[in-house]
Amino acid sequence: MASTYSSSLRIELIGAGEQAGTWNTTTNTNLGTLIEAAIAGYVAVSVTSANQAFTALDGAADQARNAVIALTTTTGANFNVYAPPQEKTYIIDNTTAFTATIFNSTVLGNTTAAGTGIAVPAGKKLIVFSDATNFYTIEAANLTGVLAVVNGGTGVTTSTGTGNTVLSTSPTLVTPILGTPTSGTLDNCTSNTETFGTSNTQLATTAFVQAAIAGAATFPSGTAVLFAQTAAPTGFTKSLTHNNKALRVVTGTASSGGTTAFTTVFTNQTPTITTSGLSVGATTLTTAQIPSHAHGIAKGCADSGFSGGGGDGVAGTTNAAGGGGSHDHTITGTATSTAITLDVQYVDIIIATKD
Repeated sequence: MASTYSSSLRIELIGAGEQAGTWNTTTNTNLGTLIEAAIAGYVAVSVTSANQAFTALDGAADQARNAVIALTTTTGANFNVYAPPQEKTYIIDNTTAFTATIFNSTVLGNTTAAGTGIAVPAGKKLIVFSDATNFYTIEAANLTGVLAVVNGGTGVTTSTGTGNTVLSTSPTLVTPILGTPTSGTLDNCTSNTETFGTSNTQLATTAFVQAAIAGAATFPSGTAVLFAQTAAPTGFTKSLTHNNKALRVVTGTASSGGTTAFTTVFTNQTPTITTSGLSVGATTLTTAQIPSHAHGIAKGCADSGFSGGGGDGVAGTTNAAGGGGSHDHTITGTATSTAITLDVQYVDIIIATKD
C-alpha cells in the first residue's frame, strides 16, 4: 500500500509494507524536519505580488508548515497572503511598511479567499489561527488578568490599583486633581479646582495651574503698572492718557503736571542773544578827572580883573579849570552762542491697568 499524507501538515504516512529498510529516512524527515517546523519553525517569505500563496508540499519542507512566518515585500503596497485550507496556528511577523492580510485558500495553492482574513499592520507581530476557512486572532476582550495588548484589542480602561497594566489605547485620564472627585468612577470623574494657595499632595488641574500663574502676580483691578514693551500683556489694558512725559518720584500724592513734552525739552538747544540797542550810560567828569590845564590870554586891559594885570599888553590866565560836560561811549563787536546738548538717553515704557 502506497504512502499517504496527513491533511493538516502534509506529513508522509507510510503504507503497510512500504519503504522496507528506509523507514529511518522518512521518519527522520517527518519528525526532525516537518513536525519540528510546524512547532518551532521560522521562515522568511518574500511577497512579490498583491496576492501570493504560501508554498505547501507533501512530505517536504515548505513555507506554510512553519510556526512563524516573517513577511517581506517588493510590492510597494498592501498585500494578501494565502495559507492552505487547513486548521493551523501562525505567528505572522509583518516586517514591511504595508498591511498584510492572511486568508485561507479555497483550494491548496490558489489565491481565492475561503473566508474572512486577519489584517496584520505594518511592522507588527500577530498570533492568528484558522478553522480551515476563516482566520482569527486573540482579542483582549477574550482574555483576563494583567494584559500587554499590542494589537487587535480595545485595551483596558480600568484598574484595580494593583499590578501593572499596559493599555493599547489611551483611556480618559483620571481628573480628580486638586480636590476630591465630585462624581464618577476612578477612570471617569470630574473634580473641584482648588483656590490659589492650596498646598497639599494632590495633583493640579490645568485650571489650578493657570490660576496659580496669574495669582503669583495678582494686582487689584485698575492697578497701573509700567511695562517696557509696546503692547499690554494679557490681563492688562494699555493706558492712552499719558504720552511723551517723564517720570517723577514723589513721597506724597501721585499726580501729573507740566506743559512741555519730554522730547521737546530734551533736545539740543541753541540760545538766542540779542545785541541791538546796547549803549554805555553818560558820565560827567569831575574837575579832578580833567587833566590839569590853563588858558593863556594874548591881550588884556589894565584893571580888567586878570591876575598880574597893570596895563595894556599885560599877559595873564583865566580862572576856569574845566567845563563839567558829559558824553556817551558806544559798543562795537559781535555776539555768539553755543548749542547746549540735552539729547538725553531714554527707554520707552507704557502704563497699563489691570483688567
